[in-house]
Amino acid sequence: MNTVRIKLAAILEERGISQREFSRMTGIRHPSIGEMCANKTVRLPLENLAKVCEVLDIEITDILELEKPRD
Repeated sequence: MNTVRIKLAAILEERGISQREFSRMTGIRHPSIGEMCANKTVRLPLENLAKVCEVLDIEITDILELEKPRD
């Protein structure tokens, strides 16, 4: 089964933005940002995804990656 990986932690690290600071920038709760960074998010509201992309000025494909299982 394919899984989706959220690359938020790497993007924030690359830009020198802390999770707490990013939470303030987006208005998304800090625990939700932490879950996204740890790839433990079970359900990602489209509104939050849109906020992340807007604040970071990136496309959805820059933050989400489809991982296919290895045979």
